[in-house]
Amino acid sequence: MAKIVTISREFGSGGRTIGKAVAQKLGVPYYDKALIKQVAEETGFDPAYIENAGEYAQEKSIFSYFTSFAGSTGVMGGMSASDFLWCMQRKVILDKAEEGPCVIVGRCADFILKDRTDALHVFIHADPAFRADRIVRVYGESERSPAQRLKDKDGRRSVNYKHFTGREWGASRNYHLCLDSGVLGIDRCVELIAELAAEQAEG
Repeated sequence: MAKIVTISREFGSGGRTIGKAVAQKLGVPYYDKALIKQVAEETGFDPAYIENAGEYAQEKSIFSYFTSFAGSTGVMGGMSASDFLWCMQRKVILDKAEEGPCVIVGRCADFILKDRTDALHVFIHADPAFRADRIVRVYGESERSPAQRLKDKDGRRSVNYKHFTGREWGASRNYHLCLDSGVLGIDRCVELIAELAAEQAEG
């Protein structure tokens, strides 16, 4: 089996749900929120800040540093809070990949692990109408329209990804497999990813 499966996703496409199910099907650890907890423990950053800044557009203000980090400025070696967080997040992801087979969702893991020959990189996307309906069902209503929520979240993910990787977020050439969860369905996406991961191992 492909030792590592990374899943990147458009907001509302069900990527996190798919990632959890793939991990369960393969019988391997799943990392998403757990990465946030470990980075928080190693850096002193507030978990809420890590969850936001670790995957979305970068905040480089001195205010964000003081409100999110409990240590001293020397710890970051002159880097901005977001760049320091990126380095620590990268370290944690590389460590998890070395520990054994796993599924990692988001956090630019596809780029961080791009040189591993035992990794399968997946991107989950879907039609905006499907995603808009799903975020209301899963996350509830908001003051902002579903369309605006999709635009904001995906826009921030795209900017963050470009900032740290120099690559285009969601471009098919950056992944081994791109799946439309709105057409295929969540369960079928899980099956396809798990099957391909298993086939890679046998090959």
